[in-house]
Amino acid sequence: MGPSWPFRGGLANYNERLAKAFIDQGYKVTIYTFTLQYPSFLFPGKTQYSSEPAPEGLSIYRKVNSVNPLNWFKVGREIKKNQPDLLIFKYWLPFMGPCFGSIARIVHKNRFTRIVSILDNLIPHEHRPGDQLFSKYFIKAMDGLVAQSASVLHDIDRFDKHKPRVLSPHPMFDHFGNAISKTEACRQLGLDPTVQYLLFFGFIRHYKGLDLLLKAFKNCRFQNDQVHLIIAGEYYESRNAYAEWLDEPGLKSKIHEFNEFIPDSKVFLYFSAANVLAQTYRSATQSGVAQIAYHFNLPMIVTNVGGLPEIVKDNVVGLVSEPDSQMIAEKLEKYFKEKLEPVYRANMEEEKKRFSWNTMVKHILEIAASNKQK
Repeated sequence: MGPSWPFRGGLANYNERLAKAFIDQGYKVTIYTFTLQYPSFLFPGKTQYSSEPAPEGLSIYRKVNSVNPLNWFKVGREIKKNQPDLLIFKYWLPFMGPCFGSIARIVHKNRFTRIVSILDNLIPHEHRPGDQLFSKYFIKAMDGLVAQSASVLHDIDRFDKHKPRVLSPHPMFDHFGNAISKTEACRQLGLDPTVQYLLFFGFIRHYKGLDLLLKAFKNCRFQNDQVHLIIAGEYYESRNAYAEWLDEPGLKSKIHEFNEFIPDSKVFLYFSAANVLAQTYRSATQSGVAQIAYHFNLPMIVTNVGGLPEIVKDNVVGLVSEPDSQMIAEKLEKYFKEKLEPVYRANMEEEKKRFSWNTMVKHILEIAASNKQK
């Protein structure tokens, strides 16, 4: 249960890819997604919906209204009656706690279905009233918990001390197609293939630290000015917060903005054109964008927050910096000056074996089997 087509974004991608991983192991899988995910006034982007066709081979049903308690009881009773062996919730935001927690409590009454949650976040990057209460309500309804970063595993203790739990990293996003040549990717994006590109990818919010990257980029001294910045993603806040750098005459020609949600069918272009991915976050748990980079063997420069250093081993597949613009600038200069890209790309072939969907399925099933109801 969670986001899936026709909703867009990394959460939907995750749930669909996880469903396929279970199907590949012989399980029958159904996805329950939303009729209403967020009320429009709570959603900061342009649209919640995908422009892509429905994924093939998946049974997806739009059933859940996140704000209607009558719907929660209806969905809960339906799943309770159907008696699935396992119900998996993808939990990323306390806003979903009342809805998911209520459905889970009703399903539990069949004394058969095991209920497990994959936790992206328990304590969100941007705090709101009710966060603690909603997450506690949700966690109390689970049989087991799968954390995707050590920081989230630690956060569970704030809500529960006893439920079975396991750390299982976010698996690699391997469904965006294959890389193409940088020359061809740049041609399709209207970029110069002789330039080296630093990529910032995904929706733009304060905690993701685009301003830190822009300050760092401004202060860097690259040989022959042959390093440019690609910003590919939709602003979830005002662009004005970044305008002093984006529109600076000496910097503007080196920044290439693609101010839109990047559809799944176009993701490969940006990761094929880039020479390194930058994730200069102020706070983080785990990262789906990093798992796209692993698929394309694209090295990363990340900040030392949350689970990012767990994903990106320093000086193996990338560089880790403190979330400070001057330190980020030093890492950027080091990466390009020392020509680290080929070494890190080669190392990624081995490192990405850590991020298997089969491992995630294994951990979910092990947690589901822990302390079964009598």
